[in-house]
Amino acid sequence: MTTTKKNRKKPVPRQPMPEQKPEIRRRNFKEVPEGYTVELAQAEASRCLQCRKPGCVAGCPVGIDIPGFINLVTEGDFTGAIRNLWGKNAFPAVCGRVCPQEIQCEGKCIVGKKGDPVAIGNLERFCADYEREFGSGELPPTSSTTGKKVAVVGSGPSGLTVAGDLIVKGHDVTVFEAFHKPGGVLVYGIPEFRLPKSIVAQEVHFLERLGVKVECNAVVGRSVSVDDLFEEGYDAVYIGVGAGLPRFMNLPGENQIGILSANEYLTRANLMKAYKFPAVDTPIPIGKNVVVLGAGNVAMDSARTAMRLGADRVRIVYRRSREEMPARTAEIHHAAEEGIEFELLTNPVKYIGNDKGRLTGMVCLRMELGEPDDSGRRRPIPIEGSEFEIEADLCIVAVGSGANPLLTESTADIKLNRWGYIITDPKTGKTSKKGVWAGGDIVTGAATVILAMGAGRMAANSIHDYLTWGW
Repeated sequence: MTTTKKNRKKPVPRQPMPEQKPEIRRRNFKEVPEGYTVELAQAEASRCLQCRKPGCVAGCPVGIDIPGFINLVTEGDFTGAIRNLWGKNAFPAVCGRVCPQEIQCEGKCIVGKKGDPVAIGNLERFCADYEREFGSGELPPTSSTTGKKVAVVGSGPSGLTVAGDLIVKGHDVTVFEAFHKPGGVLVYGIPEFRLPKSIVAQEVHFLERLGVKVECNAVVGRSVSVDDLFEEGYDAVYIGVGAGLPRFMNLPGENQIGILSANEYLTRANLMKAYKFPAVDTPIPIGKNVVVLGAGNVAMDSARTAMRLGADRVRIVYRRSREEMPARTAEIHHAAEEGIEFELLTNPVKYIGNDKGRLTGMVCLRMELGEPDDSGRRRPIPIEGSEFEIEADLCIVAVGSGANPLLTESTADIKLNRWGYIITDPKTGKTSKKGVWAGGDIVTGAATVILAMGAGRMAANSIHDYLTWGW
């Protein structure tokens, strides 16, 4: 029988995830999206076409079997879905929250060609959250012990991925973390309202249950060197120390009180729980008129944190237009909903302070966009005579960060590029030093969590081959 327009089934629309209302969440640090119910998750999963050649998988840096886990959600087999995810991704609760799905898996979704793509990230988060709340806690199987020892330097997403992959292959793995808590950028860089720290702690605990050892307050490159690790009996070393070196703009007046890097600001607020002050003994500057320089995810996190800490007004100052902003679309949208203002096509040229050396504002120039530069974005050009002043008592500089130099400065036989990042084989993660691999932001510069995890997965496979067959 021919299907008519009258009896044709209407397509299921994309299921929005419930969220805190902007007027409420802008003054608290609770997570903004509240997660799918079972009913919402299954309705969203039903939108997947189960493509024979799924573009979403090709768009995922770690190659998750996306149609496979979504099909299991549709069938109500949530235990099977999380185990399917774990086959490629040890941290679905994290990736479901912070990965840029709109330019990766969802950006390749066939459903998105004529409408809204399947909410892959939301479904990934649902599976992880369901397992955490209702799951059995059963661990994936591991191989028999090989007797080989691996040191992982840094407990960010790339380091934790390496640790998870190698522990299930039977190797003995120890993670060395400089801070007092593991998680790297997941705990010091991403705010509680985007990624609750209890979730990161649970993901790390999952690895510890598998057998990974975690040593905090261990600064490799200062308290111990890479060569010392080999002398202590480690057979291979993975370096995943990130790109946490603060970067400023070298503007006149930059030493005024009230100007600080996003690295310090977010580390105080997130890792050191300054948002709970005075209950937690970590002070943090509380601005009433806050300006954030930059327009990436770190800038959005800084601006939204400042609003939650009590600012009356928060402005993002960015020298290009909204179309060129590098932050995730969702983060820009959430910031705007929460009352963050955008001072676009604007470039700061000088800070202004009072006679006590405290910031009172800055001088800015209006910009216009010219031809694209090396980044592919249109180059901002100053408009002559367009100077104007912006009032501010706190400025957070979020214009990028540099390579963490602590380890690389003490390891002369690891080759670096001119920016201080480690040079590696792009197919294996091998460095110039035998037995040493590297990945994540210390190789690429600041990038995404999932790309760092992809680098960790590639390096872990290479390390396993080395421990099995040799260099």
